[in-house]
Amino acid sequence: MNLLFLLRPKDETVYISADSTVRQGLEKMQAHGYTAIPVINRRDEYVGTVSEGDFLWALTSKGSVRDLESSPLTSVIRTKRDNAVKVSASMDELLLLSMEQNFVPVTDDRGKFIGIVTRRDIIRYFYDKENKEKAE
Repeated sequence: MNLLFLLRPKDETVYISADSTVRQGLEKMQAHGYTAIPVINRRDEYVGTVSEGDFLWALTSKGSVRDLESSPLTSVIRTKRDNAVKVSASMDELLLLSMEQNFVPVTDDRGKFIGIVTRRDIIRYFYDKENKEKAE
């Protein structure tokens, strides 16, 4: 199966610009109730994922929200731990990444962000596949 069947396209995905401030990142996450969101640069390339944990770690090192709120969002992303896959990735690759990530960012062959595949959708795919094989 092609992962495009599970893809939530960019225009239906909450993401934030790498040019945003920490305050804007926090506000966007709070408004949507997410614990992590993809970060995209001006060329529509996936930069990384910012999470609640990134903000908490930054707060412990900076001291207060006021000291941090106008800082660039990219200054709080600890590592590029949430890997993206190319649109040609296999379902097995998605499954492996979903064990460590709530969603898997997807890029096209030029490295442009095109959307995400959620852990829930990946689990549903493998669950349905297993049940179909049992029924046959």
